[in-house]
Amino acid sequence: MADFPGNVNTHTSSSEPKRSIGIPAKVDQDFIRSIPGILLVAEIFVGLLVWALIASTRYISYAAYGWVMFVSVTLWLLSLALFVVLLLRFYQSLPSVPWPLVLMVFYVVAALLYITAFLTDAVSVPIQWDPWHGHLGASAFFAIVVTLLYGASSYFAYLDWRGEGQNAVASTVPV
Repeated sequence: MADFPGNVNTHTSSSEPKRSIGIPAKVDQDFIRSIPGILLVAEIFVGLLVWALIASTRYISYAAYGWVMFVSVTLWLLSLALFVVLLLRFYQSLPSVPWPLVLMVFYVVAALLYITAFLTDAVSVPIQWDPWHGHLGASAFFAIVVTLLYGASSYFAYLDWRGEGQNAVASTVPV
């Protein structure tokens, strides 16, 4: 009994990977390659085109473009933030948030806001020749493109929310 403390091995091992609390340092490369990830990158790029084309004009002369700028810049910034959250897996730090539902609501609201921005943009393009006519017309074109992109993202977010994009293993509840 005297040699008991010397012979005890207190080293334990686990096959489960270590989880860190805080900011995850790994980039989710599977998200970049997925259809929702590609759509989000396209939404960011095309949304940038929408507001950059309008910002390069004298849009202050046309009151309606204030709404288009508000929608396009706001959704561009929110999409950029969402991209960072999804790319760096920050959503794993908040497991109590229903992320599939949050994404679906975001994309549906974004598509609805962009359809109003597109209609406002398209109706407000000046008919008479204006030095900015091409910029404003191109911004209307890209506004409908980004609306369709947000609509496609809404569809994929809906499928994810309903669980139709998962296999049987992912949909089973662990005991």
